[in-house]
Amino acid sequence: MFSSLILAQNGASVTLAVILFIVGLAIGAVAILLATRFLFGKTLRDAKSEAAQVIERANADARNEAEKIRLEAERAAIERKEKVDAEIEASRAELRETERRLTKREDLVDRKEETLASKESHLSKTEASLGEREKGIGEREREVDAELQKQRDRLLEIAGLTADQAHDLAIQRVEEESRHEVAKLVRSITEQAETEAKDQAREIVLSAIQRYATETTGESTVRSVAIPSDDMKGRIIGREGRNIRAIEKATGVDIIVDDTPGVIIVSCFDKIRQAVAVEALEKLVADGRLHPTRIEEVVEKTRKEVSERVIKAGKDAVLEVNLRGLHPKVVEAMGKLHFRTSYGQNVLRHSMEVAYMSQVIADLLGLDGKLARRCGFLHDIGKAMDHEMEGGHPKIGMDFAKQFGEKNEAVLNAIGGHHGDIPSTSFYTPIVMAADAVSSARPGARRESMERYVQRLNELQDIALSFDGVVEAHAIQAGREVRVMVDAGRINDDEAFLIAHDIAKRVSGEMTFPGEIRVTVLRETRAIELAR
Repeated sequence: MFSSLILAQNGASVTLAVILFIVGLAIGAVAILLATRFLFGKTLRDAKSEAAQVIERANADARNEAEKIRLEAERAAIERKEKVDAEIEASRAELRETERRLTKREDLVDRKEETLASKESHLSKTEASLGEREKGIGEREREVDAELQKQRDRLLEIAGLTADQAHDLAIQRVEEESRHEVAKLVRSITEQAETEAKDQAREIVLSAIQRYATETTGESTVRSVAIPSDDMKGRIIGREGRNIRAIEKATGVDIIVDDTPGVIIVSCFDKIRQAVAVEALEKLVADGRLHPTRIEEVVEKTRKEVSERVIKAGKDAVLEVNLRGLHPKVVEAMGKLHFRTSYGQNVLRHSMEVAYMSQVIADLLGLDGKLARRCGFLHDIGKAMDHEMEGGHPKIGMDFAKQFGEKNEAVLNAIGGHHGDIPSTSFYTPIVMAADAVSSARPGARRESMERYVQRLNELQDIALSFDGVVEAHAIQAGREVRVMVDAGRINDDEAFLIAHDIAKRVSGEMTFPGEIRVTVLRETRAIELAR
């Protein structure tokens, strides 16, 4: 029973424990539920609050980003507007510059039109004056005819002349009167035309000369090699002349060894071969080894060096005158002119002078200066090979330039016609002719040998003395002027002008000379009486 009671108590305890456990679980569940509900409610409130803050920040960021985008858009629009304004301003400046150039060109055209109108007016007046003079000459001829008829009748009546004799006398009188009138007319027209043409030509040429200056020529056409001793001359000649023959065969020149101490003369028309021979001889003399094999080696090496210098001289000249599109063969030919001289003037430097002066004259005339510079630079290219080919250097140069790619007709005509060998077909040919004459005749440009100088003086005097009525003729100022004295009893003032014109025409046609020659005809009448 006690054990039953104990068992009953233990059972009640277990039941109570279970009940308490269940109650505890229920209370815990309720507590957990309440805690969970409390926590969930708080989390929801926090989430709503945080969501509200996120939305607010997002809205603020969106507003800031929108403001930033708006500012960047405004800045980009301002920059674009400034760029467009700058482009518009540049276009306006370019348009203003174009308008200024067009206005300047219109002014130039207007001035040219005014000049042409003035010249046409002057020519019209001249034609009218000539017409009036022709009418006067016609009236004078009629008066002369009437007077001659009277004289004829009178002479037949008084002198008893035959009709043929009277006819001859009348013709002589008419010829004298007509010659006098024609001389006066020619003198007047010539003076007027020369005054106008010379003023314009003088202005253009002087402007070209003043805007270009270069050094005077110091080239020498005589090439010689200095020899330290007469023993070296013997070594150059060699045993039985084998060394000198080897030199002449390798270089193509003539070696002159005479009694002149310390020098050997090298003679050759080809200046490049002459340069090769001179330099090779100088090297051989300095080296001292003289035999045919050594001579051939030195000559070949020197020839290559000279060829390189030729090409370099041509390229330097082309760069200096700023020309493009020239064939390498043309450049090489221009380089050869560095070794060529004309009356002592270096032909390459002369070609560059003519190029610059041609450009200046063309610019002053409103033509293409670059084209004129090309014409002037290439005008003497034929001199690089005229010793190898038959014909004059203008024709040779024109054919050579055409063969190696020169297609501009103005350039080809300037090369072939700068000495009047062919008719001029463009304005650039007479421009090159003028620049060529200026370059050749400037002080220090050229010099002649004494024999040629004396020969020119004699030719001048002979031509002047060949005219009827000329008493004396003297060439003065180194052949730049010829003074002609005429018989005052046979030649009047107007006929003196005709004689001067005819002499100048013959000198231009029969003689070759640089620059120009002045012909001065003097007619003097002296009245002498003795007082006793």
